[in-house]
Amino acid sequence: MCQEKATTSRRRLLVGGAAIASTALAGFALASPASAGAAPPRVYTRAEWGARPPNGTVRYLDRQPDHVVVHHTAGENTTDYSLAAAFAHSKWIQDLHMDRNGWIDAGQQLTISRGGYVMEGRHLSLRAIHERQHLSGAQTAGHNDHTIGIENEGIYVSEPVPGMLFESLVHTVAWLCDTYRLDPFEAIVGHRDYVTTTVCPGDVLYARLPELRQRVADQLAR
Repeated sequence: MCQEKATTSRRRLLVGGAAIASTALAGFALASPASAGAAPPRVYTRAEWGARPPNGTVRYLDRQPDHVVVHHTAGENTTDYSLAAAFAHSKWIQDLHMDRNGWIDAGQQLTISRGGYVMEGRHLSLRAIHERQHLSGAQTAGHNDHTIGIENEGIYVSEPVPGMLFESLVHTVAWLCDTYRLDPFEAIVGHRDYVTTTVCPGDVLYARLPELRQRVADQLAR
């Protein structure tokens, strides 16, 4: 998957809050304060895809994120669009982040598979969204305390983005922008907007961010 690398901040880093003792909560897959215009997607919980417990305490912040960061995982562009493949990919990401990167858990808050399935990433991510607060991840170096990250399965340097994935991305980002009252034209960014040493989310997906912003705005205006 795309890797974090330190960089000089392009935007002001907003920090705040403190860690709290974390307890797994289930049942937020369909629960959200979002309005009817941006109904939440079906999000598969960590329990459903079989996540390992984190090996440290996640940082749960009493604040809201101000940007949504779009990533690709830089993994195989599989043609297996099944739910089982989506679950396996989430496990692969978590193992990579914990065992190779040395992080306490998966770095991102949400993952979207090539088949369009949405999965919870880091422990307590769905709880934080439900409560309009923020769980600090490890998905954008120097900006984790104010951004929420979405990993999109695959690598999109030159390959097209599957329609099922992109449709799910639109739906998911609209839900997040509605939940946190974010302007999609300002809030939706690519990983490379913060970290200049990465190609993430790939030239093809990055080139579609203007379309993503417009479609999210259109959905919120309904």
